[in-house]
Amino acid sequence: RKEKEGELAEMIKTLKKVIKQEKEGFSIPRGVQDIIPIRRIYDDGIFQVGKNIFSRLYQFEDINYYVASKEDKEVMFLSYCELLNSLDSNATAKLTINNRRLNRLDFEKNIAEVEEKIKRLKQLELNDGLDIDAEISRLQKKLERLFRQLYSHLTPWQKTMVARHPSRPHCLDYVNGLIEDFELLCGDRAFADDPAMVGGIGRFRGQSVIVVGQEKGSDLETRVKYNFGMAKPEGYRKVQRLMDLADKFRLPVLAFVDTSGAFPGVEAEERGQAQAIASGIERCLNLKVPFISTVIGEGGSGGAIAVAAANRVLMLEHAIYSVISPEGCASILWRSADKVKEATEALCLTAQDLRRLGVIDEIIAEPAGGAQRHHAETISRVGDVIARHLKELQTQTGDELKKKRTDKFLKMGRHLAKSE
Repeated sequence: RKEKEGELAEMIKTLKKVIKQEKEGFSIPRGVQDIIPIRRIYDDGIFQVGKNIFSRLYQFEDINYYVASKEDKEVMFLSYCELLNSLDSNATAKLTINNRRLNRLDFEKNIAEVEEKIKRLKQLELNDGLDIDAEISRLQKKLERLFRQLYSHLTPWQKTMVARHPSRPHCLDYVNGLIEDFELLCGDRAFADDPAMVGGIGRFRGQSVIVVGQEKGSDLETRVKYNFGMAKPEGYRKVQRLMDLADKFRLPVLAFVDTSGAFPGVEAEERGQAQAIASGIERCLNLKVPFISTVIGEGGSGGAIAVAAANRVLMLEHAIYSVISPEGCASILWRSADKVKEATEALCLTAQDLRRLGVIDEIIAEPAGGAQRHHAETISRVGDVIARHLKELQTQTGDELKKKRTDKFLKMGRHLAKSE
C-alpha cells in the first residue's frame, strides 16, 4: 500500500499541473467524456464530475506526456484511475472507468453492442445456471462475421487508429513469445542506455540472433519508462553497437518497429539525433548477415527506418509506416489538424499501399478483430513468416546480402524519382 500511495502522490503531482490549453491541447476522448466529464482536479487527485462541459481541453505538463499520442494519453488516464480506485473504495462512486469501453475504437460501435450482449448472457448463464449456449454461439458467429466485414474495409485513418491501439502486442511481447534465453544488452558505450530501444541476444527457433526494437510500454509506469517508444541518439547508437556484434559473430538481426518517431526533445538534438539516425541507416545497409525488420504497430519517420533498412521488411496487416505522422502532415500541408484523415490518404501509409509501391516485402495477416484482440495468434504468425524469410536469406553469402539490400533501397529511390 505504501508503494501505491507513493505512486499516487507522484501522479497527483503531475495531475495538479493540468491546465486548459487554447492550442495543441489534449481533447478528452469521447469515450472518457461519456464517463468522466472532467471539470477540475482537487488536491487529493479526485476528478470533479459535472455536466455539459465535455469540450474543455487538458494536457499534462509532463516531459514525455506532451509528445504522447492520443492513445497513450488515454492509457495514462486509465492507469491513474485504476490506481485511485484500488486505494479508495469510495473513489469508485466518484470516478468509474469502463476499460473495455475506452479501449474500443470509435468505428467499432456495432461490434461493441454484440460483445456486451455475449458478456451479459455468459454472466446470466453463470449466475442462474441457464442453458443459453445456442444463443451465445449464434452471437459469437455474428461477432466473427462483423469483425471480418469491418476489418476488411478499414480506411487509412481507421488503420492508423488500430495501429496505435494501446492493447496491441509490443516489442517485448514478441521477444517473450518468440525468443528463447533472451539476454538484454544495454548502453551505447558513449553516453547512456536508452530503454526505449530494446536490444539483446537470444535464440529464435534454435538459431542465435540479435534482436532490436522500440518498446512503447503497456501501462503508465512502463510507457514513461520507455518514453512511449521514442528513442534518443544513444538508442540508435546502441543498435549500431549490436549490429557490429552481429557482423562479428555472424548472427542474423531481427528488428521490431513500433514508434511514432524519434524523440524530438532538445537534449536529443543536442546529442546528435539526426546524425545517429543517419549513421544507423548506413550501418543497416552495410550488414553482412540476414536482416529482417517487422513493422508491428507504428512506423514513424526516420526513427523507424533506422532499424528497418533490412533485406526483408515485413508489416502487420493493420500497421502503418510513413515519413511523418498524419497529424504532423496535416499541420504542415493544411495548417489544420482537421485534415488528418486527408493526410492519411495522401501519405499511403497502410501495408497494402506500401506493398503495392514495393516499399515492403510481405504483409502478415492479422486475426479478425486485429492483433489487439489476439496476441498469441498474431505473435505466432509473425514468427512463422520471419522463420520462412530467414531460411531463404541464410542461403546467401554476406556480400550478396549486403549488395541485394543496398540495391533494393536504391531501386526504390530511382523508381520514386522517375514517377515524379
